Amino acid sequence: MNLNIRQTVMHNVKDNNTDQLQDTIVDSIQREEEQLLPGLGVLFEIIWKESSEQDQQQMLEKLESGLKH
Repeated sequence: MNLNIRQTVMHNVKDNNTDQLQDTIVDSIQREEEQLLPGLGVLFEIIWKESSEQDQQQMLEKLESGLKH
């Protein structure tokens, strides 16, 4: 079976508006199901690629801070 997670995730959310995208992210996090993590990773990859270096640095700082809690 040839499963492309990136393509599947992007196909499933490509027409979603910001509210729907937020619902998808929040639901995936709240459900705490391991199989949803790759999808969140794909969404993060998109965010990362679309972010400026300054925004990427802020994300890294938030990630570092969050890991220390």
